[in-house]
Amino acid sequence: MRLFWTFARQISSINVPNFSSLTAIQLNHLLQLCSNCRALNPGKQTHQKVILHGLQHNPFMSTKLVQMYADCNEIEIARQLFDKMFQPNVFAWTAIISFYSRNGIFRKCIYAYKEMKLLGVLPDNYVLPKVLKASTVSMDLEVGIQLHADVVVCGMGCNVQVCNALIDMYCKCGEVGFGRLVFDEMVGRDLLTWNMMISGFVHNEFAELAVEMLRFMRLEGIEPDIVTWNTVMDAHCRMEQCDEALKIFRQIEEPNVISWTILISGYSRIGKHVRTLEIFRNMVHRGNVYADIDCLSSVLAACQHLGVLRCGQEIHAYGIKVELGTAFYKSAGPALLALYAKSARTQDVEHVFDFLDRSDVVTWNAMILGFADMGRVDLAMKCFRRMQNMGIKSDQTTVSTLLPVCDLKLGKQIHAYILKVNPSSASLVWNALIHMYAKCGCVDTAHSVFSRMEFRDLISWNTMIRGLGMNGFGQAAVQLFHWMSSSGISPNSLTFTSVLSACSHSGLVDEGLKIFHRMSTDFDFKPGIEHYTCVVDLLARAGQLDNAVDLIINMPHEPDKHIWGSILAASLAEQSIRIGVLASEQLVHLEPENAGHYVTLSNLYAKAGRPDDAVKIRRLMEIRGLVKQFGYSSVPNGS
Repeated sequence: MRLFWTFARQISSINVPNFSSLTAIQLNHLLQLCSNCRALNPGKQTHQKVILHGLQHNPFMSTKLVQMYADCNEIEIARQLFDKMFQPNVFAWTAIISFYSRNGIFRKCIYAYKEMKLLGVLPDNYVLPKVLKASTVSMDLEVGIQLHADVVVCGMGCNVQVCNALIDMYCKCGEVGFGRLVFDEMVGRDLLTWNMMISGFVHNEFAELAVEMLRFMRLEGIEPDIVTWNTVMDAHCRMEQCDEALKIFRQIEEPNVISWTILISGYSRIGKHVRTLEIFRNMVHRGNVYADIDCLSSVLAACQHLGVLRCGQEIHAYGIKVELGTAFYKSAGPALLALYAKSARTQDVEHVFDFLDRSDVVTWNAMILGFADMGRVDLAMKCFRRMQNMGIKSDQTTVSTLLPVCDLKLGKQIHAYILKVNPSSASLVWNALIHMYAKCGCVDTAHSVFSRMEFRDLISWNTMIRGLGMNGFGQAAVQLFHWMSSSGISPNSLTFTSVLSACSHSGLVDEGLKIFHRMSTDFDFKPGIEHYTCVVDLLARAGQLDNAVDLIINMPHEPDKHIWGSILAASLAEQSIRIGVLASEQLVHLEPENAGHYVTLSNLYAKAGRPDDAVKIRRLMEIRGLVKQFGYSSVPNGS
């Protein structure tokens, strides 16, 4: 502002009749300064001087006045001056169009641009990005394509800013292929160009291409900035490669809140909730970044799944402290409500519920989910009926949240409700229905629902395979797996776990081993600990204990308590003392606080003719202060 008043003092000291040309230059500079500083009152004073010196009809000065008023958000005055101009030039039009674009009045922005063209004024590289932004936000692809034609006609195809706006428009309107064509035809690209193209791929679910673009970008000598890194991190998280995203995160010198939030929400989405909380605590410990609403919502979701009430309460307090109004509850409220419901904190549930929008189905879905997690099917159904009475239409999430906790009677009622209200429901609902019927033992009905589905996603196949397996139809589960593979649906980790578990429970050893080996040979899939657990259980149930132990010794994962527990149970059933001792020793090592493992091992040592070892393990148990809980009868004495 000091520069502004310097100009103002200069203006007041000028003798207009003798220095008219100088006055116009000074007034021009002063109006530009008012535009830059959004200084309306000094701008009006300058306008008075323009009138006083008779320069108001000068086309150049009129344009500057329109620009100044538009930049100061006085659109009515700007428009009055604009309408008085004989032939508004492209700069005057740019001022009006920029105002509409800047203030989110996109329809008027597009209309003003069309009016400008009708009057024969050609657009330039300043006005085109503004109108392209309007078409992008309005998701008006048709206007965007017309603008692209104008870019070509006006010879603006070499302008980086215009091309960047075109790429952004095409990507956000879902036509990332056209965006890539604009990108490929550009003569020169800046950092923003690369960021928009990478972001466009991520936005349109082409995460692998986004990661690939980063490599090409660096080959061209363009170094990524924080926006690039954040976008590529997001791409890795969408591909469930959160560990790769973490490697990128560690390369960022000063990660911002977006960097942290992408990482936190990524781990939360793939179910690694403990890791989510660790990263959040690390962020808070550093103290140079404050969590925003999106970050807090993701952390609360992790707290909800882990059932860590204390941590959720701390985040609740933090959210209230740093966020004003109901913004915190609007974003994080559903997760917070579900956490309190899961922890049976009825008063806290009601307190949070008071801050939420009861006309929003998301609020009711959170309540239903919370009660479902508590096992309170009665309260979940009460919420469902209450929202119906209030005229709030349930969505796919409402029904799919209710079905997993329903018994057969309630499940059939909801099935009838689905057929009545929305028979063309999404696969999310039908998948939940398949799960409900399979859980209740109605495999034929579950398969009937599955067979009638118009579109089956991966979850549909997994749910049906798991349902067949849990009800003892292992051969049918294997056949369905082969049908799925031949249908072009790529199995995931859960698919293999479900079919291997089905083989294990049905004694299909050869089929299970074939599928296990096909994971790496045919599907290029690296087996995880859960798949090895299924195969160990498969071999152990079939009495092939030596083969099961060989598999454990050679597998690339550290065996856990579930694997050795499976071996122990099978060895006791087969009366294999040698392998039983091995499994029991491993369980004592893995869970040194579990007294039952010591007792089992001591008994096995005794059966193996090793009384000294049996005594030693009993003494070790006493030294560690472990006492085996005695069994007791629930039948009263004298009954």
